[in-house]
Amino acid sequence: MGEPGTKEVLNLDDLQASSGFRTGRKHILSLLVENKPGVLARISGLFARRGFNIDSLAVGPTDDDQISRITLTVDGASHPIDQVTKQMHKLINVIKIRDLEPNEAVARELALFKVSADGDSRGQIMEYAEIFRGRIVDVSKRSVTVEVTGPDDKIEAFEQMVRPFGLIEMVRTGEIAVSRGRTAT
Repeated sequence: MGEPGTKEVLNLDDLQASSGFRTGRKHILSLLVENKPGVLARISGLFARRGFNIDSLAVGPTDDDQISRITLTVDGASHPIDQVTKQMHKLINVIKIRDLEPNEAVARELALFKVSADGDSRGQIMEYAEIFRGRIVDVSKRSVTVEVTGPDDKIEAFEQMVRPFGLIEMVRTGEIAVSRGRTAT
């Protein structure tokens, strides 16, 4: 059986998706939706009901103030993702959905790292920031805050470099993506 209160029957693919089984197939879904209250809740609820964990989620305005873009990244086999996208198409506020292939899209994320920095370690942290093309956005007596933008593997690599200094706080935006070339989403 599905979730309590539902009449849908789960199949093996659904159980694997909800059990934490990672297929290694990253899906970047780009959605154009009406800019109305409750749209994001309906979309995230659809993923939750199907047993998917959303790895990252970013929502923002487009050039049209009536439309927002939602970028979701999830891990899953193609079949369950197809089922979810078909169900999303049925939602009245969803205008367009596109499953962007990771190698055919430009994807970026922004992260802020607040790192412990005394006099001796401050220079090393600033060198790492320069190597990763990050920017120092705040400095205090005991810490440095670095902004790093790039693909998720770059963000994770920078995190591993500064963690030994004492990572006080880290904030990540979630991935945003656009297809390469002239095609519009």
